[in-house]
Amino acid sequence: MPEILQLGPLVMATDRLLAAALVMAFLIGSDRIALRYGRGGPWQSGLALLAGILAARLAYVAAHFDAFSRDWPSALAICQGGFTAWAGIAAAALVVAWRIRPRPAMIRVELLLAVLALAWFGASELLRPPPRPMPAMPQLAALQGNAPAPEQLEAGPYVVNLWATWCPPCRRELPMLAEMAQDAELPILLVNQGEDAATVQAYLAANGVDGSAVLLDTGSMLTRTTQSSALPTTLFVDGDGMIVRTHMGEISRAALSDGIAQIAE
Repeated sequence: MPEILQLGPLVMATDRLLAAALVMAFLIGSDRIALRYGRGGPWQSGLALLAGILAARLAYVAAHFDAFSRDWPSALAICQGGFTAWAGIAAAALVVAWRIRPRPAMIRVELLLAVLALAWFGASELLRPPPRPMPAMPQLAALQGNAPAPEQLEAGPYVVNLWATWCPPCRRELPMLAEMAQDAELPILLVNQGEDAATVQAYLAANGVDGSAVLLDTGSMLTRTTQSSALPTTLFVDGDGMIVRTHMGEISRAALSDGIAQIAE
């Protein structure tokens, strides 16, 4: 689906907006069903929702055990995203079957959940953005060694992370990105936007972050040419030079590994 929705200065990830809208529809719809049958207790729908969120997160963490085992506290960082939808829907359906009464009300809530689940999977598939060409790389400078020439990147897949030292989520994800860049089988380019070498070098030194993958785009050209409306943004470019995946906001180790696996195929 389109990666973002921008309303003036407000930038939101479209998938998270859709998820929030469907969650609200479930809570409101199930509450109306309960009132129709003379039963209050919207907490029952809330319990189903909580079980769904926990199950979806646990399933995602289990599927990405290796990534989370390096940093278990990150499993609690649900703001980064990372949920297995089918597991969450199944858990919510079980709680609905267990707690919602009378039976006709339970059946109607289950049908509501099924419709909303179909809406999620359908919208996710129908609105998925097609791959788009990666714009030409501007002249980048490296803090250490030499920046890769544009023709070097044409031969294979790579990842571009757009970041800045003044950006809080950029600062949180940067140590993990720098660590993965050292061992990755394909280039992970950490392209700073709009800052000079002295500023970036001082920040890296003060925070003990390796700068071997850091590049400088002092004119913030990539932010404009890739139409990235917010920092950080991570772009996954395949071997044909197409952006096949975009992650807006702080990225987790698991999501980064997923994106790398997709473009390395």
